[in-house]
Amino acid sequence: MSEIRSSRRRFLFRAAMAAGALPLLPLLSESAGAEALKKLPSANAQAKALKYHESIVGIKEPTYKAGSICGNCQFFTAATGACGLFPGYSVSTKGWCSAWAKKA
Repeated sequence: MSEIRSSRRRFLFRAAMAAGALPLLPLLSESAGAEALKKLPSANAQAKALKYHESIVGIKEPTYKAGSICGNCQFFTAATGACGLFPGYSVSTKGWCSAWAKKA
């Protein structure tokens, strides 16, 4: 009987530890995803369609407004360097594209 109680206690302890670790899983997966992101190539069809520029230096797009860079765009995730418009790729914080929208 004591072996059954011991097993039950061990199970409950492990279940409690696993439940406590669940909220940490997204943090682990985000950091793993950050390492996997490749730099957005200029030949990417989506990048061309949205007129993506890796740097705003010398940009001559009529829709560009001073101060609008990827780093302050609502689609940009600073922790990973990812942009919601270019899944699987990282973009430059000093870059710009025509879909830029001010961060709320």
